[in-house]
Order: sequence, then structure tokens, then C-alpha cells
Amino acid sequence: MSGKVVVNRCMSLDGFIAGPGHSMDWGGDRALADFVAPDDFAEIAAATGAMLVGRRTWEVGDRMEAEKPGSVDYPFSGPMFLLTHRPLVPPNPNVTILTGDIGEAVATALDAADGKNLEILGADVAGQCLQRGLVDEILVYVLPVLLGDGIRFSSPGLARTDLEPISSTRSGDATILRFRVRKQSDQTV
Repeated sequence: MSGKVVVNRCMSLDGFIAGPGHSMDWGGDRALADFVAPDDFAEIAAATGAMLVGRRTWEVGDRMEAEKPGSVDYPFSGPMFLLTHRPLVPPNPNVTILTGDIGEAVATALDAADGKNLEILGADVAGQCLQRGLVDEILVYVLPVLLGDGIRFSSPGLARTDLEPISSTRSGDATILRFRVRKQSDQTV
């Protein structure tokens, strides 16, 4: 079985993946894991073999972890890849820095996923992957909050992307939506 490239996102009901200033405050002291049923969260993490994360998302996660230790815990233990042009200071021996072409970065991380899914985190990285046709699925945790402003689910300039619904599941206080990305070859003219 070959793993899929999956964009994994939390999103407010009004379409924001982060609030102003890239804040991922989903409600008081609640982290994503507080919204999603533990079994569903563990199942998604178990299907993940590697992660490819954008620099801004990495920095937001670091800030959240420093402010509230344990707030970004995810039951995942595979390889982590950071797409950036700047080294981490201090270096993190558990993270592989990738630079250059997004297609090469995805291929490297997907190979390291060892047959499991490659999870894509970060608005810019996900947008690049969608633009290049590298994404197989989109997984969205819709959280019961209206942020009113912030970072939109998709960035301006992203070309139309047709999706095929796979599932819609209530999980704790969240709704998990899964979509298959329809490739150009799947679409009729």
C-alpha cells in the first residue's frame, strides 16, 4: 500500500485556519485534541508516516509549546521535515531541513513515510502542493468557532481545485471532513 499526500487542517466555521497574527487559539485553553474524539485523533496519527511542515507553522507551534507545554502534542512519532531556507536555531536533531523544489520535498518526505500518509501542515506549503497537483486528500477538522479574521483556508491565487467528498464525521466537538483531490486526468472537459 502506498501512502497518500494529505493536507491536514483545523478550520473555524468561517474558513480560517489561524486567527490574526497566526494565532491558533481555538477557544481558551483548548487545543485541537480537546475538540476531537481521542480514538479518531489516534487513528489519523497512526496512518501518518511523516510530516512536511512550513516554517511559519513550525514557529507558531514552537511558540504555542513554549507558552503552554503539551499544547501541540500529537500522537505521532515518524520523521519530521521542515521546508525552509533558514536553519533552526538551535538545531533540532529530530527534524530534517528541506529546501528547494516542493515536488522534491514531497517525494523525499513521502518516501520516508514508508507506505503511510505524508501529512502536509502549513498554509504556504499546502498551497504550493495543491498548485503542483501533489495532494491526494484534504482532511479538515471544522471547529465550532467563528474567528472573524485571520489566515484563510486557501491563499489568494490558488487555482480552482475540484474535490470529491469522501466522508463527514462528527468527532467530539469537531466535524472531520475528508476530500479526495480530483486530478486533471479525473476531470471531464
